[in-house]
Order: sequence, then structure tokens, then C-alpha cells
Amino acid sequence: MTRPDGVDPEGKGSPECAALSGRKSSQPILSPQEVTTVKRKMLFILLLAGFALGVVLVGTPRGRAGDNDDKNDESKIKRGFEIAPVHLNLKGKNRELVGLGSYIVNAVADCNGCHFAAVSPSSPFAPGGDPYQGEPKQVDPAAYLGGGNSLFAPSPFTPRNLTPDKTGRPEGGASFEEFRGIMRTGIDPDQAHLFIGNPYLQIMPWPAFQDMTEKDLRAIYEYLSAIPCIEGDPGLPEPRPIGTRCH
Repeated sequence: MTRPDGVDPEGKGSPECAALSGRKSSQPILSPQEVTTVKRKMLFILLLAGFALGVVLVGTPRGRAGDNDDKNDESKIKRGFEIAPVHLNLKGKNRELVGLGSYIVNAVADCNGCHFAAVSPSSPFAPGGDPYQGEPKQVDPAAYLGGGNSLFAPSPFTPRNLTPDKTGRPEGGASFEEFRGIMRTGIDPDQAHLFIGNPYLQIMPWPAFQDMTEKDLRAIYEYLSAIPCIEGDPGLPEPRPIGTRCH
């Protein structure tokens, strides 16, 4: 029902809602590509809104990784290994932190939802593995956390490649101190967006991340150190030549 001022309070008259619900609309129907774009933008907004809740749940007395609730930690570690979508290199790594980090990255924060590389029309999912098409979910390992996909095109903000480089450190060689600084302060060490007038990352929800426990951040860093390297430095002012990041 539309009010006299022409506003549809339930949003039922929008072409986006009509396209997503299958109803007929007097306005042009969105193409399948536009519908997918609308859904992914809506998902991203919901992820940002819901991530704070996820951080709270992880940080509660029963769920905080730094507490002594070993049984609860064990269930997260076990689940983290079950849902890791790529082969993990555990050599020299703290296995418990890697498992816990996988749980946070994949089940709570959905880091790949922003930081995936667009390698196919179904990215971040493998072809035939897009759950939004009713297919069994399968994350594409070739795109996992490789960065470079603009969330709101056209946009000057490009998610970075979070995979380790040939040093074995994540985010292309970041030390834990550098990683922690990004998560706690939101300051971009690469200063890639100074044209906006400040040094802070604008899309990444670091104001929520900064409240995570030290052990949670350690776990994320350890997990990101264990995943495979993907070539490319999207979003960096001076990217390395392709073929030199991983080897």
C-alpha cells in the first residue's frame, strides 16, 4: 500500500524487490546480473551490521578464546578445521590457533565475503557451488582471500590480498605487530587512500575488529599464515610484478 505522498512504506513497489520476489512490476525488471549485484550488496550491508554481534558472541565469557573454557575452544578449533576451504600448511604453526583462526575468519567474520578474488562469475564460490543459486556451497580455492574485487563499483576502495607472500607472513608479508595495528586502529600502513583526507581504512569494519581479544587476533594471523599464497597485490600503490609475490 502506498501513502498519499507516494512512498511505499513496505518497499514492495521497488524494482529490486520485485525482481527478487518474482512479482511483476510496472518498472523494468532487473537482469540476472543486476539481481546478483543487488543481493551481494545487501549481503555485504547485513554482514557489516551482523559482524558486531558475532564479535560480541565470540567475546562472551563462554566463547572468548582467552578464557579457560577449553571445551568451548576445542569445539571451535575442530569446526575451524572442518570448514577451512583450502589446504593448510601447519609446519611451524600453532595448530590450535590455526583452527580457532579458521573458525573466526570463515564462520564469524566471513573475511572472504569481501576479500575474494574475482576469478569467475560465481566468485567467491566455485562454479556449481554458489548457494545463492541453490547449489551446495563450495568456496573457490583459487579466489580465496586473494583480494581485488571492488565491492561497490565504481569504487576507489579495493580489498587487499590477505594471503601470505614468500616470507610466509600474511597480507603480503605483514608482521603480527603490523597486523594488530591495522585491526586495532584501522590505519592503512600502505597509505593507499590518502586522497580521502585521512589514513583510515574506509570499508573494512575495523571498529568492530578492534575489540577482539589478543588471542583472537593471534589466531586470525596464524590462520592467514597457513593458507596458500595467491599472486597479486590489488589496491597497493606499488604492486609487485605478477609472479614475484609467492616465489
